[in-house]
Amino acid sequence: MNILVLNCGSSSLKFQLIETDLDLIEKNADAQKAKGIIERIGSQALITVQAAGKPAVKQAAPLRDHRAALDYVLRWVISPEAQIPGIRALADIQAVGHRVVHGAEKFVKSVVIDQSVIEGIEDCIELAPLHNPANLKGIYAARELLGTGVPQVAVFDTSFHTTMPETSYLYAIPYQLYRRHKIRRYGFHGTSHRYVAYRYREIAGLTREKTNIISLHLGNGCSACAIRNGDSVDTTMGLTPLEGLVMGTRGGDMDPSILEFLAHKEGMSLTEIDTLLNKQSGLLGISGLTNDMRELLEEEREHKDRRATLAIDLFCLRVKKYIGAYLAELGGTDAIVFTGGIGENSPAIRARICTGLENLGIAIDEKLNNTATGGKEVEINKAGNKLRILVIPTNEELLIARDTVRSIKDAPRRW
Repeated sequence: MNILVLNCGSSSLKFQLIETDLDLIEKNADAQKAKGIIERIGSQALITVQAAGKPAVKQAAPLRDHRAALDYVLRWVISPEAQIPGIRALADIQAVGHRVVHGAEKFVKSVVIDQSVIEGIEDCIELAPLHNPANLKGIYAARELLGTGVPQVAVFDTSFHTTMPETSYLYAIPYQLYRRHKIRRYGFHGTSHRYVAYRYREIAGLTREKTNIISLHLGNGCSACAIRNGDSVDTTMGLTPLEGLVMGTRGGDMDPSILEFLAHKEGMSLTEIDTLLNKQSGLLGISGLTNDMRELLEEEREHKDRRATLAIDLFCLRVKKYIGAYLAELGGTDAIVFTGGIGENSPAIRARICTGLENLGIAIDEKLNNTATGGKEVEINKAGNKLRILVIPTNEELLIARDTVRSIKDAPRRW
């Protein structure tokens, strides 16, 4: 089956076209046929598309909404210019898989989309007002352009974390607030954490039930996940993606009284404070320069910028704290896995996070660490290390495509 995987943001659309089915999944022989991203939807959009094995094509076009963006993608996919094997008409796309950020407690696994599922995603909008509406736009656009006969599947960021116990997901606020409003930790990046746990299991030759790791998804958004016996038992993001680690523009953990303090001292509204904490904090807020870790490392290296160093150190220390916390919660673990844009491509950050943790059995081999960039799976711990340390590039789109096939065919998901 040719599965179109969509990840729609407020003004962006990422896609991959992946060939997979139950036999290919069993053989681990899925094939990515094309990928791309459209940014700045609603104005002069920036478009990057690439067929497998060919150079990327970049251009600009006025695209007013997500429907126009998806229409552009579909026209390109079947065009002679793309020359994608096995794709000559829209009928060659057999299903669509959607990344949906928030499924709350309602969706514990991926599901075929029908009207009740759409209503459930709408019910979660208040928990993810920046994400779920955009995800729905992708669903509506695909239904309109491909027709109701093409099945669509929703794959939720939160579903992997539905195995967390109450002691991990409840906040210590009056219990009736959880009962009335479902205020709790949900966690995100679930598909990424699930993928790297699956790949670690494959690399280590383990069963799902013997997979015990700490997964670190480090990018512009960051989260850590404690995985025991293949299940998520704790994670750093909470009711929203704001909680937890220091991120590109999000502040992560902080005293909630800061909100009232800012309102009093700065005269800020709750909306302004929310914008401050989500879009103006983190690496950007501390450095005053950028939310891009690569640029901060360059500023530190070339100009010895104090605030760039401060932002990097805060970022690494917060990750280090959660490694220690999850080691204690899990009673030890077998491996630490780095993934995400920073986790996969920054030897310097991985080294700074692990420095000083040698007494916990965490020590990086410098030469191996420096080779782990550009999408490589590499084990980077020193020989004889108590814990394995790995870099595993995430592949959320592959899991979305696989879940789409399994959901349509009502096949069991072994991972």
